[in-house]
Amino acid sequence: MTTLLLKNADVLVTMDDQRREIPGGGVFIRDGVIEAVGASAELPAGADQVISLAGCVALPGLINTHHHMYQSLTRAIPGAQDAELFAWLRRLYPIWSRLTPEMIRVSTLTAMAELILSGCTTSSDHLYLYPNGSRLDDSIDAAATLGMRFHAARGSMSVGESDGGLPPDALVEDEEAILKDSRRLIESWHDGSRHAMLRIVVAPCSPFSVSRELMRESADLARAYGVSLHTHLAENDNDVAYSREQFGMTPAQYAQELGWVGHDVWHAHCVKLDAPGIGLFARTGTGVAHCPCSNMRLASGIAPIAALRDAGVAVGIGVDGSASNDGAHLLGEARQAMLLARVAYGPAAMSARQSLELATLGGARVLGRDDIGALAPGMSADVVAFSLDGLAMAGAAVHDPVAALLFCAPQNVSHSIINGRPVVSDGQLLPIELPVLVEQHNRLARLLVNAGR
Repeated sequence: MTTLLLKNADVLVTMDDQRREIPGGGVFIRDGVIEAVGASAELPAGADQVISLAGCVALPGLINTHHHMYQSLTRAIPGAQDAELFAWLRRLYPIWSRLTPEMIRVSTLTAMAELILSGCTTSSDHLYLYPNGSRLDDSIDAAATLGMRFHAARGSMSVGESDGGLPPDALVEDEEAILKDSRRLIESWHDGSRHAMLRIVVAPCSPFSVSRELMRESADLARAYGVSLHTHLAENDNDVAYSREQFGMTPAQYAQELGWVGHDVWHAHCVKLDAPGIGLFARTGTGVAHCPCSNMRLASGIAPIAALRDAGVAVGIGVDGSASNDGAHLLGEARQAMLLARVAYGPAAMSARQSLELATLGGARVLGRDDIGALAPGMSADVVAFSLDGLAMAGAAVHDPVAALLFCAPQNVSHSIINGRPVVSDGQLLPIELPVLVEQHNRLARLLVNAGR
């Protein structure tokens, strides 16, 4: 048995049922699980390891509910910088068709490193194309290397251009092969227990890249195994127009017809989700991954987060792929969620603490977990701490250090504890050497793009 004591945080944000914020707070951890939370003087005095969080705000690890980590190889690609979703995809599909297993692994390491340094401790990743022998296992290996809590989504595309879909035919897969590999991944890797570090998600890519049959069979498969379902929905006007033209219904109606609503389902974006769709999601417990930077980058619009929250829909934060966001800073994404809500609905539309709640408890609810998102006895020991001493926090930390995390320029973590293990210490990522990773990543990014010239 191993113990860890985190003590003397200037403020400990618990996100517990009482939403306590504890001055001088701390957390006592045993074998990766929180045993006690409170004022540091009230906690056990010693442990196998003791870390002072003096000068920091500590809070539950942030949760990322939507990403495409391989896309970090294609950030800021010319020709895709000023495009909406469908044109953006058509520019990038040919490049992504040259991805290799090494590229998947290294890009996942890069994306996860960026997320961890931004305060994220749990992430989903939606990998929906598998060229040149690539497998979801390549991403899973990267998560194990970094020690990140991971929901690995086995995405898929099965309807190519020749059948009326958006992706090129060379990037789609046979549907039986998709289902077979999904079964293999669940049986090989999925851990449904509390405090699990790895879960598998069944995740056909989108209504414009998979068939009705695959959507239905994927839902049946996921429910037979008790795993979650994830896809894109109602991302922009073209997405909605495609659903109306091809299926004669709205995206929400399409999801309902195919069994893609329920507590075990979450959809990314939902920028154009209409009022009946919001009501459907609320009644069925269906979740939403809100991706404000991507929605702005692709000019998709502003998701109706105020209406979703008012209806009781589970909403979490997602950074989305690094080719439609070009960054993966989860605290920064939460800040954008707060600011964008105010652009649409006024200055009181979302407070700093409400945005932090989306990035913690909201994300846990979307992913179907009751063991992360808050600091309380019995919860997984995922804790992050941000320093209050930096230039960006000057003049704010003395007034409201918790709100300052969202109102001031986004910071990187000073400390990150995942599953009771230090992963970042004094701002340094411990499992890997970042300069070596960045060199690898840049080499592969050049290779991926230049191979087509």
